[in-house]
Amino acid sequence: MGFGDRLKHAWNAFSEKDKAYMPMEGGSYGSTSPYHRSASGFYGKTSFMSSIFNKISMDIATTQFQHVKVDEKEDQEIIYSGLHECLTVEANKDQTAVAFIQDLVYSLFDEGVVAVVPVDTSINPKVTGGYDIKSLRVGRVTEWFPDHVRVNLYNDKDGRKYDVLLPKKTVAIIENPLYAIVNGKNATLTRLIKKINQVDSFDEYVATGRMDILLQLPYAIKSERQQKQAEARISRLDEMLAKGRHGIGYIDATESITQLNRPANDQLKEEVSALTMEVYNQLGLTESIFRGTASEGELNQYYSRTIDPIIEFITSEFNRKFLTKTARTQGQKIVTYRDMFTFTSVEQIVNLGDTARRNGFLTANEVRRLIGFKPSNDPRADELFNPNIADKNQQGHGSLTPPAVEEEVSSNDEANE
Repeated sequence: MGFGDRLKHAWNAFSEKDKAYMPMEGGSYGSTSPYHRSASGFYGKTSFMSSIFNKISMDIATTQFQHVKVDEKEDQEIIYSGLHECLTVEANKDQTAVAFIQDLVYSLFDEGVVAVVPVDTSINPKVTGGYDIKSLRVGRVTEWFPDHVRVNLYNDKDGRKYDVLLPKKTVAIIENPLYAIVNGKNATLTRLIKKINQVDSFDEYVATGRMDILLQLPYAIKSERQQKQAEARISRLDEMLAKGRHGIGYIDATESITQLNRPANDQLKEEVSALTMEVYNQLGLTESIFRGTASEGELNQYYSRTIDPIIEFITSEFNRKFLTKTARTQGQKIVTYRDMFTFTSVEQIVNLGDTARRNGFLTANEVRRLIGFKPSNDPRADELFNPNIADKNQQGHGSLTPPAVEEEVSSNDEANE
């Protein structure tokens, strides 16, 4: 398609705003979740949950998403399409690919379900199944219909958000695989947030300058008149302490004051601690992961139980909605890559590289890339051979005897004959 044809057929999700509010057949139900980022949801307002969501979204954002084509030998070739550009470089004019994935995952936890909308495409996706994606944005689903969804989406043309009605077949609708733990009404996380709010309210109540003392009066307080006298006495003492420059007051010789050492223990903090550990266990997290001191086993458990399921949900929906059936038949798919040596020390990488090279799994240059060194210009550095075996017939010529020495030895043998 030429440049003029691309401009003629280019499509934008907001080009049909006047049709976005047409009533649809079938029932619908709405969502009360607020706008993303500009007004975070229930969990986004809590710093405790924000730290968890941010940690998980950052770890997933560092994973590489690519649009590739897989042949019969399972070899992968990158397809430099608009979709690949969105997943690796720039998702839209406001977000890089990494920021887009982080926004997607954070919104997924905050909302429970999000929509990824191809805002700019080469051809109207409602007309044809084959089109190239130019930009992607994360939107909030506000209404559900049998074949459509209404998505609250940011329009970068005027800087406002609109409710746009879009077909489900063109929108990637991703649900949080940890929905029952994070977003459910009776989820452990919901109970934890309520307990944290109670503790914060109690701490705020205690930290308002309260003295927590008991004033013992020299008479019994049984009648209503005596109760009023006691209240007046307390008010007078409170007034003296408040108005005095140094907060000094006086009491009668027959009166006594008892100061409370601490408030009664209502076990709120113990319940919060227990619920926090339960949430960590259900999400596959540990405190050492946040501190950066997690062991290899803890990290493997964290990635297998938390990170990988979310990535699988995202890639599966991308493959289903953003690639046509014909493209999938041709071997096209969205795949992810994660550097498996991120949490491995340099010494371990060197030992692994030496073992892989001696056993013919990696070449010398492939090992150098793992360590972060530039590839060597030596042609043998791209060949698979064991450098510790002196075998001149081995591929890669891994003989320990230099070629010049071999020629000199051969010449001496001939002369002796």
